[in-house]
Amino acid sequence: MLMLDADAILDCMPFKTLVDELAALHREPIGIIDEMLMESTDVDNNTNHFFIRTGWQPEKAVGAKVITVFPRNNKAAEWPSIQAVYILFEAVNGSPVACLDGTALTWLKTAADSALGSKFLSRNNIQTMLMIGAGQMAPHLVRAHCQIRPSLTHVHIWNRSIDKAQELCAQLAADLPDIEFSTTDELETSSRAADLICSAISCEQPIIRGEWLKPGVHLDLVGAYTPTMREADDECLRRGSLFVDARETTLQHIGELMIPLANEVISEDDVLADFSDLCQQSHRGRSSDDEITIFKNGGGGHLDLMCARLLHQHH
Repeated sequence: MLMLDADAILDCMPFKTLVDELAALHREPIGIIDEMLMESTDVDNNTNHFFIRTGWQPEKAVGAKVITVFPRNNKAAEWPSIQAVYILFEAVNGSPVACLDGTALTWLKTAADSALGSKFLSRNNIQTMLMIGAGQMAPHLVRAHCQIRPSLTHVHIWNRSIDKAQELCAQLAADLPDIEFSTTDELETSSRAADLICSAISCEQPIIRGEWLKPGVHLDLVGAYTPTMREADDECLRRGSLFVDARETTLQHIGELMIPLANEVISEDDVLADFSDLCQQSHRGRSSDDEITIFKNGGGGHLDLMCARLLHQHH
């Protein structure tokens, strides 16, 4: 059985290649997906999560990712806040064929998911990106967006802790010397100026306001993953054209959409397309330079499975 550690996963292929191959896999049926989510509050009143995401593409592959999310690990700096392992099985006889570092797979898959959304939905000539959040996902999201949109010249980073934002700037500047990186403590000002806003903050009260979104901006929402979480307020959803990676994993699973749907701020018909529609060319994606596009990155077992299949093939 193939064993892939974090380095083997993250160094396997450039994001541009991964995004192109993910687009091709989305022309196939996504198959069967399911998940289980559990949560528990620790002695410091942190809410920790344990969940299992599964995907099964009959006659192709089946797999499962087992994940823990312990937010206090960010404070202790001893372990990642998100840790996971992934097992990939051959789908004809059920034999296990690969074991992957699930944390690295999560980083790779999530960043590629957002980059594929940007490929369809952001303008080709964007120059300024705002990264909201400086956690472990942030560097991968920035790198992925910069590969898909090489027109980017400036990346501003906002984080609740300015020290972490400064550390991320230094890290990315060493890797991407042609791009200017800077921190910002003005979330509204930076949001109003950005061509691309990528948010990866775990929060239950929206931090992005629709009135800040300028014509033509692309908003990439990554952080919310439970029924109570959301990053963008109702006005964002009213103003923007709404897209998701998969209807099956977002509409009835993540607060970013569940809450405004329940409050009748939006309807399911307001979700214009998902990756199956976009990759099969039944929807064109962005329709004009002035259109505000909003993409909810929800993930799902099918995306883990697709990326695991590609990593297995490339090794």
